Amino acid sequence: MRPLCPWARPVIRIDTIWLATGPMDMRSGTETALARVVAVFGAAKPYCAYLFANRRANRMKALVHVLTRLPTQRASEIA
Repeated sequence: MRPLCPWARPVIRIDTIWLATGPMDMRSGTETALARVVAVFGAAKPYCAYLFANRRANRMKALVHVLTRLPTQRASEIA
């Protein structure tokens, strides 16, 4: 069976977009943006995008939380 669009790439699922009301320094990293999200919401919600703008509102930064599932191995399976 051939794929319908062989050049198509998977996209990030975003269910909700939250826009910050206060300005953020664009030089700050993802840790600062995540700290602001945690301060307001308590935790980053899965499949949500958080948008931050600078003081002049001519630049934006997006923080997207995506669930990743890492394979786990039980201790009994290692031996």
